[in-house]
Amino acid sequence: MGGRAHIKKAAPFAALVAVLVIGWVVAKRSAPGTAEPRPDSSTTKPRKAGEPYRIGVLYWSATIQGQVAMRKGLEDESTRVATPVNGPAVELVTRVAGDGDEGQERQIRQMRELLEMKLDAIIVQPTDNAALSDGLRQANRQKVPVVAYDQFSEGGTLAAFVTSDNRQAGELDGEYIASRFSNERVLKIALVEYPQVSSTVARVDGFFAALRAQGQRYELAGVYQAVEPVAGRKVGKQILADFPERGSLDVVFTVNDGGGLNVVDELAKADRDEIQVATVDGDPASVKNIEAGRLTVIDSAQFCAELGRVAMRTTYSILQGQKVPRRQLVPVFPITKETRSRYNGWEGAIAEPFDKPWPSKTPRWTPNTRSTTSP
Repeated sequence: MGGRAHIKKAAPFAALVAVLVIGWVVAKRSAPGTAEPRPDSSTTKPRKAGEPYRIGVLYWSATIQGQVAMRKGLEDESTRVATPVNGPAVELVTRVAGDGDEGQERQIRQMRELLEMKLDAIIVQPTDNAALSDGLRQANRQKVPVVAYDQFSEGGTLAAFVTSDNRQAGELDGEYIASRFSNERVLKIALVEYPQVSSTVARVDGFFAALRAQGQRYELAGVYQAVEPVAGRKVGKQILADFPERGSLDVVFTVNDGGGLNVVDELAKADRDEIQVATVDGDPASVKNIEAGRLTVIDSAQFCAELGRVAMRTTYSILQGQKVPRRQLVPVFPITKETRSRYNGWEGAIAEPFDKPWPSKTPRWTPNTRSTTSP
């Protein structure tokens, strides 16, 4: 009883205090010059005059030459993207992970380091689809936009993803290989893959899908992994050990020139010129192999510098508060002896449209970048 009587007496006083507190808060928020800012979900931040955008960049490799060209395109574009009309200049904070398992672990640490620096945005070229998952989620919590290029990153939400049309690369290789053999022949194919990243998986899918679409019979005679020079040389030697006799293997499909060039070198040293090689990237050394008739018959080339340029422009647009496509696929170009003169190199302009001189479900090659709203 005594307790309830005490509460009844205190209730009017508590109510009065609550009313006064609420009234003070409302008056403070509505008073001129004292309004609190509303939460802003955009990535645009107030900036001091002349203050640059600070953008972190995580590169994968300094030995895979296609990636080196991508870096050059990105960094060149960072000096051009800002004008007195467009907005602030760009200051890049760059890190290189390196190859192999050590490179993956290093890139995870580098992502943490960049997040501690409170940058405006981060551009990543992941060494592995899942390596930066924790870092991407942390960036989402900090509202730091992350743009991935070349390889996809899982685990969080990317502001945008820019990559080559990697399935197209595999398809171009597959349909060209099919054009060089009778459909009645069962091709014995060695695959040199790297299933840890999205781009190379898409190339493999496209290659075998194109063979099937052209009615080309095949059997997968061997599967190996390599995307960089050291592993490529080991794989080349292993293929020779597994298929020592001439005619025991028809085709090698390598998912990039980083590993594929050394595979070709090992096969060429053993005079295995009956093997036809299809690859991806457009490394100048691979183009010379095509010109010389040295095993490689097609290389679906990335426009590497353009890939870096698009990644940089996309990131800048995001920081300017502009809407951008969630996913952009830059076309790849099929370099063969028949088409070599049309290709302008990694750092050159994208080629003009042309009709393919081999059977294809899509007879005309076009230079269009495809955009989608899904990541």
